[in-house]
Amino acid sequence: MFPMVTGFMNYGQQTIRAARYIGQSFIITLSHTNRLPVTIQYPYEKSITTERFRGRIHFEFDKCIACEVCVRVCPIDLPVVDWRFEKDIKKKQLLNYSIDFGVCIFCGNCVEYCPTNCLSMTEEYELSTYDRHELNYNQIALGRLPISIIGDYTIQTVMNSTQSKIDKDKPFDSRTITDY
Repeated sequence: MFPMVTGFMNYGQQTIRAARYIGQSFIITLSHTNRLPVTIQYPYEKSITTERFRGRIHFEFDKCIACEVCVRVCPIDLPVVDWRFEKDIKKKQLLNYSIDFGVCIFCGNCVEYCPTNCLSMTEEYELSTYDRHELNYNQIALGRLPISIIGDYTIQTVMNSTQSKIDKDKPFDSRTITDY
């Protein structure tokens, strides 16, 4: 008789717990009914990326010393560095540098470990093309800086939901986004 009573008590506790979870989820659902939809009309409105966004890589040809650290730290051995050794000055001379963004995973290791800071991440995220071979950027294409979204008068910029929570009077700090 005693195990039957404890079984009914456990069943009752589980029923109350399930009802509480259903009630909490229903309250959350009702709280979302008064919110406005967050829709960005993409070609005409673009969101402003965060400070530490990892977009297309920018390359400065003059700073590169052809050390190939970027190739060694890349998980997929992506950057292609062509160089030749100049015997008279006893230094490497960089001939060609290219990255295929169709294969790149945008991990940022090449930027992080570059000893001369010739690589940097930009805010450019529009890399779509109709031909896969157009995503293979050489040093000339990597050297072009992207056009700023804020500077384009035909596009309306929209702040991210995390950035709208930040106090407008304070200067932007990347640590404040992770606090929310």
